[in-house]
Amino acid sequence: MGVKKKREMQVAALTVCHQDLETLRSFADVEGKNLASLLLRCVQLTDGVSQIHYVKQIVPLLEKVDKNGIRDPSVQSCLDILAGIYFSLSLKNPLKKVLASSLNGLPEFFLTEAIHSFTSRLHKELNTTDLYSYRKVIDNISSCTENFNLGRVSVNNLLQNVLHFLQKSFIEILEENRKFAGNHIVQTQLMNDLLVGIRVSMMLVQKVQGFQGNLWKTSTSPMWQSMCGLLSIFIKFLSDDDLLQAIQSTSGLAVILFIKTMFHPSEKIPELLCHIFQISSLLLRSVDCTSIPEWFICSCRSLCCANVSVSTLLFLCQGTLAMLDWQDRSMGPSGETLLLDTVHVLFTLSSQIKESTLEMFLSRILASWTNAAIHTLEFSSPALKDSLNGNSSTVGRLLEYVYTHWEHPLDALRHQTKMIFRNLLQIHELTVKGADLVTDPYFLELTKSLLQLEWHIKGKYTCLGCLVEYIGIEHILAIDKSIPSQILEVMGDQSLVPYASDLLETMFKSHKSHLKSQTVDSTWIDQWHETWVSPLLHILCEGNLDQKSYVIDYYLPKLLNYSPESLRYMVKILQTSIDAKTGSCNSRGALGALMACLRAARAHGHLQSATDAWENLVSSARIKQGLIHQHCQVRIDTLGLLCESNRSTEIVTTEEMQWIQFFITYNLNSQSPGVRQQICSLLKKLFCRIQESSQVLYKLEQSKSKLTAESELTKDQPSITLQQYKNFMSSICSSLFEALFPGSSYSTRFSALTILGSIAEVFPVLEGSVQTVYQLSQDIDDGRFQTLMECFTSTFEEVKTLAFDLLMKLSIRATQFQDSEKLQDFFQAALELSTSTKPYDCVTASYLLNLLIWQDALPASLSASLAQQVECRDGDKSAAVVERNTLMVIKCLMEHLEEEVSQAENSLLQAAAAFPMYGRVHCITGMLQKLPLNSLQLVSEWRPVVEKLLLLSYRLSTVVSPVIQSSSPEGLIPMDTDSESASRLQVILNEIQPRDTNDFFNQAKILKECDSFDLEDLNASVSNIDTSAEIKGKEGKTCDVTAQMVLVCCWRSMKEVALLLGTLCQLLPVRSVPESSDGLLTVEQVKEIGEYFKQHLLQSRHRGAFELAYTGFVKLTEILNRCPHVSLQKLPEQWLWSVLEEIKCSDPSSKLCATRRSAGIPFYIQALLASEPKKGKMDLLKITMKELLSLAGPINDSQSTVPQVHALNILRALFRDTRLGENIIPYVADGAKAAILGFTSPVWAVRNSSTLLFSSLITRIFGVKRGRDELSKTNRMTGREFFSRFPELYPFLLQRLEAVANSVDCDMGEPDRHPSMFLLLLVLERLYPSPMDGTSSALNLASFVPFIIRCGHSPIYRSREMAARALVPFVMIDQVPNTIRALLATLPNSTDQCFRQNHIHGTLLQVFHLLQAFTDYKHRTNSDFQQELTDITVCTKAKLWLAKRQNPCLVTRAVYMDILFLLTYCLEKPTKGNQPVLESLGFWEEVRGIISGSELVTGFLWTVRVPGLPQYLESLTKLTITAVQTVLAETGGQTRDVPITFSQLLQSPFPEVRLLTLGTLLKGFSSAASGLGEELLLLAMKEAHPECFCKILKILYRMDPREWLPQTELCVHLTPKEFLIWMMDIASNDRSEIQSVSLRLTSRVIAYYLQTCEEKRDSITPELKQWVQLIVLSCGDSLPMNSRLAAAEVLTSTTPLFLTNPCPILELEDTLALWRCVLILLQSEEQAVRDAATETVTTAMSQENTCQSTEFAFCQVDASIALALALAVLCDLLQQWDQLASGLPVLLGWLLGEGDDLMGRVESPHQHYRSWVSCLYRSW
Repeated sequence: MGVKKKREMQVAALTVCHQDLETLRSFADVEGKNLASLLLRCVQLTDGVSQIHYVKQIVPLLEKVDKNGIRDPSVQSCLDILAGIYFSLSLKNPLKKVLASSLNGLPEFFLTEAIHSFTSRLHKELNTTDLYSYRKVIDNISSCTENFNLGRVSVNNLLQNVLHFLQKSFIEILEENRKFAGNHIVQTQLMNDLLVGIRVSMMLVQKVQGFQGNLWKTSTSPMWQSMCGLLSIFIKFLSDDDLLQAIQSTSGLAVILFIKTMFHPSEKIPELLCHIFQISSLLLRSVDCTSIPEWFICSCRSLCCANVSVSTLLFLCQGTLAMLDWQDRSMGPSGETLLLDTVHVLFTLSSQIKESTLEMFLSRILASWTNAAIHTLEFSSPALKDSLNGNSSTVGRLLEYVYTHWEHPLDALRHQTKMIFRNLLQIHELTVKGADLVTDPYFLELTKSLLQLEWHIKGKYTCLGCLVEYIGIEHILAIDKSIPSQILEVMGDQSLVPYASDLLETMFKSHKSHLKSQTVDSTWIDQWHETWVSPLLHILCEGNLDQKSYVIDYYLPKLLNYSPESLRYMVKILQTSIDAKTGSCNSRGALGALMACLRAARAHGHLQSATDAWENLVSSARIKQGLIHQHCQVRIDTLGLLCESNRSTEIVTTEEMQWIQFFITYNLNSQSPGVRQQICSLLKKLFCRIQESSQVLYKLEQSKSKLTAESELTKDQPSITLQQYKNFMSSICSSLFEALFPGSSYSTRFSALTILGSIAEVFPVLEGSVQTVYQLSQDIDDGRFQTLMECFTSTFEEVKTLAFDLLMKLSIRATQFQDSEKLQDFFQAALELSTSTKPYDCVTASYLLNLLIWQDALPASLSASLAQQVECRDGDKSAAVVERNTLMVIKCLMEHLEEEVSQAENSLLQAAAAFPMYGRVHCITGMLQKLPLNSLQLVSEWRPVVEKLLLLSYRLSTVVSPVIQSSSPEGLIPMDTDSESASRLQVILNEIQPRDTNDFFNQAKILKECDSFDLEDLNASVSNIDTSAEIKGKEGKTCDVTAQMVLVCCWRSMKEVALLLGTLCQLLPVRSVPESSDGLLTVEQVKEIGEYFKQHLLQSRHRGAFELAYTGFVKLTEILNRCPHVSLQKLPEQWLWSVLEEIKCSDPSSKLCATRRSAGIPFYIQALLASEPKKGKMDLLKITMKELLSLAGPINDSQSTVPQVHALNILRALFRDTRLGENIIPYVADGAKAAILGFTSPVWAVRNSSTLLFSSLITRIFGVKRGRDELSKTNRMTGREFFSRFPELYPFLLQRLEAVANSVDCDMGEPDRHPSMFLLLLVLERLYPSPMDGTSSALNLASFVPFIIRCGHSPIYRSREMAARALVPFVMIDQVPNTIRALLATLPNSTDQCFRQNHIHGTLLQVFHLLQAFTDYKHRTNSDFQQELTDITVCTKAKLWLAKRQNPCLVTRAVYMDILFLLTYCLEKPTKGNQPVLESLGFWEEVRGIISGSELVTGFLWTVRVPGLPQYLESLTKLTITAVQTVLAETGGQTRDVPITFSQLLQSPFPEVRLLTLGTLLKGFSSAASGLGEELLLLAMKEAHPECFCKILKILYRMDPREWLPQTELCVHLTPKEFLIWMMDIASNDRSEIQSVSLRLTSRVIAYYLQTCEEKRDSITPELKQWVQLIVLSCGDSLPMNSRLAAAEVLTSTTPLFLTNPCPILELEDTLALWRCVLILLQSEEQAVRDAATETVTTAMSQENTCQSTEFAFCQVDASIALALALAVLCDLLQQWDQLASGLPVLLGWLLGEGDDLMGRVESPHQHYRSWVSCLYRSW
């Protein structure tokens, strides 16, 4: 928001040759007033900006010369030189445009000579023969025709030469491009030259006068021949698919433009183009070729044949639409025919195009066609209007295109569908001119169909927005007034938010305009607010977190920008609701909504200042409440209100500074990363305001005269405000440094360091006289410097990074860096850390060494030892010092590393235990990354270092690679160190040498048993393994080396070597030739690095190793593709071919890993393909995908499956790689085929890889699953969209499904369990029907229905379920009732003798899922819906025997009961004027008969569990409960007609029955449960099932204790006191959810007992102490979080009774113990626990005797301040109880950590002490 400095313009200076310079000198006059003198002074300057000043003086000087001056040879020579200067300047040089603009005003009497000069120079330019100078000539031709009169005339004079030059240049450039095949950089440059040349050719035809008239249109004219030649070349470009598509597209435009220019008469052009489209065989119409000119056939021969490519036709259509003037009426009927033919060609192409870039072109061309149609319709014939009205087939197909592509993954394509839809509406409007659009049937039907769609479809929003623009919002609101609320409800989905907010904006703007026009007074605003603002406020108060955040970010600013006056309305409504809707940890409440509205208003300039907000709109008390609110977003919004402003120089007031300080005190320790980031970002905005407003204040202070005029800016004197700023910033920094005490949490350190970094960045150290209000470096003393240094001891790398960056920003030099002895110790400590066995220590070492390097604080001993080797060159002193220091430290580290590698070569175990080498390499990499390696001064010193570093890296890799490349790298070294284990270790290590080839896996390998081992032989065979059983550590202590230690050492070393090599390739310049002085890496070294990566990626087995090697390899491949060396450019292609050949050959000796998902092979190929330039043709990707798909297909039994496994694993990785984007989409269909076919392989490895590939394809097609719902609508697709994007899958899936259906349940023999059925149904169930799908027979989904139904007969239970779900999307919603009735009709009758339960089960599942989808879709009050369900119910009754005992299968009986339950749910309410449908059909009577005859009433005959019993019991119980509830509702609670009572259900021996019954009682708690107190007590005493017991306790907890507690003695022979003891025993011993529930119930019983039996309080004193102890134990960290949540809830519910009671019931010790629990819970690690404990504090502050203790009574506060508030309330209560003397020592004991260890749950003892002392101090 600040004022940005204007960037200085850089202009390259013009120059002239020596001869022209001498000419100017010879003609320059003594006075220096002639043109030669002016030019001489100009060319002698070296600054292009200054030269512009002289160029502008040329024409004014010539205007002073009389007409006779034209004969002056100096003028003529100067004009020649000016022409030379013009053509020598580059196209983008501003001097070129300035010179052209000046010469446009040249006096007429100089024009002839000037034209001659420019024509001569241009002619000379056109005669150039250097191919790489052609681009400059083409640019000059372009600049001549662009707003330059002299240039245009010169081009016109040499038009024939220009055309000839362009023709020659195209031919030569194309030939040169073929010569440099594989050199991407040169080819890209040549392609750009071609593209510019084509555009210049088009510009010539459009702008040069020489093409006007028909004189040149003769076959003998040289111009005509050149034009024909260029036309032929453009057609060649158009048909060449090896060229860039941008060239093909532009060539299509040029072809049509040239034809339009050359063809005569122009009125026949549409007919000619129609002939072209007809000859292509796309349009089935007779073609008359006699009218086609001969020159056209000769030049455009390739267009006059039937085999024109898809891209050629596409770009011809583009040229036709773009180059022809569709507003020209002269085209007549033939133009209308051409328009319709063009769109038909595009329709045909749309089904053939697979490539995403061509799809993008097609969408743009279709949008262009709709624009052309709009222009044509303005003066078209009635026939064309009939062909283009809304009901026409053309518009219908365009709508289908929109519906198919409006969910396309490409944003640009979705935008084009919006343009097409909007233009279609305008097209229809033009065809029905004069009609009322609101009542037009086409618009009404379109609106209805769009509103029927689900809101998760993005295209619905864009199309509705277009409709609103045409017909307004009134009709839509008349259909459904809740649409604004519906749209706001979906704004919790981030992908839909932009579309929803845009639609809402369109709607409320339209609505406001309509209401304004309809109403004279201002009453309309209330209706508008009710429609658009009230739903917004509801969301802000009650919506979920994501929903509110997106509404605030997207919708609220748009609403306020359009209607700023609505802010007052919002504030008024929210102010009245704040006390009622205070919010919580899960809800913002009205206060949060208010802060969000005010923040958005201020940020967008609707509040002049923050003072306006809290003085006029909200009180300061509300601001403080917002800053400590329990909901994090309320705190963020309140902070945003204080920090954000649309004016960057707005003064920060004193109140704002106080509140910011208050906020920082309690919010640094936020556990949410998102909240921390927002806090730091907002505070940075505040600091920027302080900095920029301080600059204004300094200027005011310097100019006292302006103070009065600017008095509105600030009420105080500038100096006072500046001093307040300084004090505020100093106070902020003090608070932040205090938060960095030892032991502070990661979140606190992260926040404090980030904010300090922002302060250092916003208030930099400025040189000169520039004033700044604050400098952080001035507040950094040795103590604070030491605090920052201690941050390096953190185990979190982010903290180290922030501390290092902060130190680098500060211009300080600590005293520790000036003591040579301490400096040596400091450096030695860094070296020790670099070889620590703890991985995070080497990160610390890296930062410490970098700090010493950049602070120039290396010890003198190091400088002295290497001073002779390293000498600084001249140049930037500071950069030279850093480079010298870096070089010295790297040399030092390399010396240590070389020694350690040598020792590791003798004993890897010793290295893993004592000196893991990866730390040294990590430090070297860190130093290289900080150094600007492209501008080194000590190049000659760096070269041997780099060379040695590479050799060391290879040696280190050689040492550790045997472990990483072994078959099982995770567990090689045994724990034992005795001699026998040591000898076995030798065998193991010998066994895992890199010999695990394909042959190793294919053959059986048996390790022989040995009773004894010859250690000498083993030592000889494996010389690099140390057999010592005792490994010495750093201090010389003996230690055991575990497998994990060796593995960590090895894979981390490989990781660091890979990152180092990748960094070297990425940062170091490559030498052009080995002997050159530039660059540090040679070409051979780069190739060696590439071979290293290749070897380890293809052979490593450890995932950590090859994943990090992949990271380094990616850096290398990115450099190779941009490298100017052709040999390096071709390396990725060579490596790719090599690995593909190795995969295909399947050599038994190959070392490629065939297990572990092919290990690093997919990563290797990913890196090679992902680095390929995306703007090219992606040839490597195409070739690779073709090879892999061929390998992934089915193979013969005689072939090895290893290549197939590799191919499937690599394909999986490529389809998952987001960098390949839409380029991978054309291969999805073939990949899906390979996965489905591979799933049928008899080899497990193939099936496994196919499954993984299929999973990746599902994600790639349907998107990443963002919720728990496996079939979320956001991860589904309409059938039309799916098969339109992947048309090859339609016949494949249909064929495979038919094969599966035919074999799924054969009559003879064992049924075929077709393995691919699972994958087929998995795809099909993710499709869903849409009213927009259309009825295209080519992709008709109805073909799948019979096969899916037959798949429901599968003998596999899971397959039957999937078939049922997959059937739903393939049945249109209006066909569901007929399909259900047809399925029910196939079920057997009770008299049938032979039937299969699998068939019955599959059919019933399909009926159930169809019925469920049908009831979810239709509105339940619809009369047609009721009738359809009634018909289904009648059909269901006909097969009712399936739910009775006549059906022996419990599984099918269960599903049938589920169907009955679903019908009862849908038809339970009566229709108007009639009795309920189910009652009229006698349905309930049948249901009651089923229940009465069921096992629930008659008892079970089985003594053991039978298949399907649990499912049957659940379904039967659900139906029974529904029937019972219906009878109770009809009889007013009378149970005489119920088939079974709740009491009987609770007495069932099956827990499934009891659990469902209890769940029903708990969910719908009513009188039915309240009358079961006695049964529940009896059941509780004998219930053995944990879940049932838990629900019983929950019901008792919800019941009034007066209803059941007095009955305990009668029912269960326990007094209330004994019952209490029993419950406490359960709460003490159980550790499941039961413990939490019993704790709550116990507390309820105690509260009831104390409140009703005051005289018996003393009798339960021991129980109260036991209960207090139970609460204390429940707060322990060892218990589940639910236990602590229950304790917090109990504390909250009992706060008035025990914690804040003016007359304490408990003893002081017990009361303080409960308070201590509150404080412990407030510091829990879990956010939910802290929030629950905060509720306790809120309740405590809200009591009558405590509400005056703090200013935040009745407020929802955060746990951070609740700690202080709790202590404040407790101290106040101690005073009220007169127990201050007794209570204070207890509080101090807590602070000192005395007593038990419950208080050990905070960050550290330091944190414990500091936080409690500060809270106690504030509370006191």
